[in-house]
Amino acid sequence: MKLKHRYIVASLALLCLLVFTAARVFIKKAHASQPRERESRVAAVVLAKRIPLENSLRLSGEFRPYQEVDVHAKVAGYIRHIYVDVGDKVKEGQTLAILEVPELNAQVAGAEADIQRSKDAIRRAENDLRRAQSSHSAAHAAYTRLKQASTARPGLIAEQELDDSFASDQESEAQVGSTQAALAEAQSELNVALANREHYAALEAYSRITAPFTGVVTRRDADTGALIQAGTSSSTQALPVVRLAQYSRLRLVVPVPESAVPDLHFGETVSVRVPSLNRTFKGTIARFADALSDETRTMHTEIDVENADGTLVSGMYAETVLDLKHSQDTLTVPIQALRRNGDNGEVMLVRADGTVEARSVKVGAEGNDRIEIVSGLSSGDRVIVGNLSEFQAGEKVEPKPISEPSPSGEDQF
Repeated sequence: MKLKHRYIVASLALLCLLVFTAARVFIKKAHASQPRERESRVAAVVLAKRIPLENSLRLSGEFRPYQEVDVHAKVAGYIRHIYVDVGDKVKEGQTLAILEVPELNAQVAGAEADIQRSKDAIRRAENDLRRAQSSHSAAHAAYTRLKQASTARPGLIAEQELDDSFASDQESEAQVGSTQAALAEAQSELNVALANREHYAALEAYSRITAPFTGVVTRRDADTGALIQAGTSSSTQALPVVRLAQYSRLRLVVPVPESAVPDLHFGETVSVRVPSLNRTFKGTIARFADALSDETRTMHTEIDVENADGTLVSGMYAETVLDLKHSQDTLTVPIQALRRNGDNGEVMLVRADGTVEARSVKVGAEGNDRIEIVSGLSSGDRVIVGNLSEFQAGEKVEPKPISEPSPSGEDQF
């Protein structure tokens, strides 16, 4: 009996403890929820407003020479003289090196000898032609007289004599034709000899290696006495004599995204900033590929930058801002106020009574820090910026206006 009484007392004590603990937890939660119901959270808001909007794109790229070429020898030979070295500035047409090509000199001399031999053959053929023409004239005149006498007095001239005279006339005429052919052949041989001389003379001129444009020598691969292979041979990997680059104008190569390609304009002037020099230069959009890269979905675009004083160096990195679109009166909100989904988006709007509304909007052009609202908002609407996921539609908030930076596009660099 006493044991049963003890069990009852213990059970009642445990039940009282559980009830007391549950009551405390309930009271604590009720107290914790009361301040949230009484107090509104602060939300940072900005106004949707109409401002001039500039849609610009900042791109980085690398300077490259306007022209760069490996200068090869047209003919194989030994370097007799080389006049330039790395860093030397040269002008177009300036002699860079001279090759020694003994066999080519011999071929030029042989071509000259062939020309002289062909001229002698022409003079000999001309003399033979004059002699053949003279003989033909005499033979033809003799035959003509005999023919006339035979016609005037039949039987006066023997038929054999008349036939012999006619054969002599025909033979002399054939001799004229033969000497004319010999003269024509000699003239053809002279033309061939002249062409050979022009060919070898042109090759001999290639023994003088000149600069194809005004620039700077960036590499030298040959010294005096070195054997240089002809750069036209596909069976050998001929080394160039020098490498020449044009730095008076440089190309800034930038990759333009697919979305910005329609807004590129040939000849447009842009600003180019070089961080390593802390200077800004003027450039011109000079050329673009008119085709997108399959890997990066960007278009190869080149901006020409004048560099007459040599301040810029090939390989330097630079930044440029491409102005894509301009509008003078555009309804915009900060980019941080928008949840974007393609051409649509959502903003958290704070109504006049302080409640939050999730508003769907349609967006347009994007600037550096603000984005165009095509529909869904009015000028003066208050939208929340910052971490939008912390706020729910219908929630009561205390709007706190915040200051904004100056409109995009006023200071690009």
